[in-house]
Amino acid sequence: MTAARGRTGRPPLTDERKAAIRLEIARAAVGLFVAQGVAATTGEQIGQAVGVSARTVWRYFPTKESCVRPLFSSGIDTIAAALREWRPGRPLQEAFDGVWADDQDLAGPDVGALLRLTRTEPGLRAVWLQTRDEAEPAFARALAERAGLPDDDVRPAVWAAMLNAALRAAVEHHAHRSAAPGSEAAPAHADLATTLRTALALAATGLT
Repeated sequence: MTAARGRTGRPPLTDERKAAIRLEIARAAVGLFVAQGVAATTGEQIGQAVGVSARTVWRYFPTKESCVRPLFSSGIDTIAAALREWRPGRPLQEAFDGVWADDQDLAGPDVGALLRLTRTEPGLRAVWLQTRDEAEPAFARALAERAGLPDDDVRPAVWAAMLNAALRAAVEHHAHRSAAPGSEAAPAHADLATTLRTALALAATGLT
């Protein structure tokens, strides 16, 4: 009689650990992109900065530019949840007060520098715009649920496009305007929150 064969090797990674690794890779990639440029950065360098192999980097991301996707897409679910909780008759920006009031990671220095790079790096720009496009269906579903509208109603899709454009414009505006040397983290965060609220107020004129 032979002993039962047990599973050998490392246990599989949890979804939480995989997400953490993706975020570590993203932050490492941003640091290298900002320090030496996208063209000069390799997958090997990104992996070394995280303590993983280049093979692991490519297992999570198909290109070096796509390594930053977790930073670009963070917050989509939080925004959608805030839209569902947006109370009728109340200002749209009010629904996000609790989301942005204390979130110091809303757009940290690395994300701001990354957004500035999208002006000169087409590969990064493509990733940024793709993540924004992918956000719209989530926003549309939340707005449809809030309004009690069916899936085939066009209005939530239009509202989501307006909201998405307003948020993108606000974040980009802040990133480029806050690039001045000596900017402090706390004022920059407060300025971003103000810029986002202004953008939401403008978008809300069509989100009734």
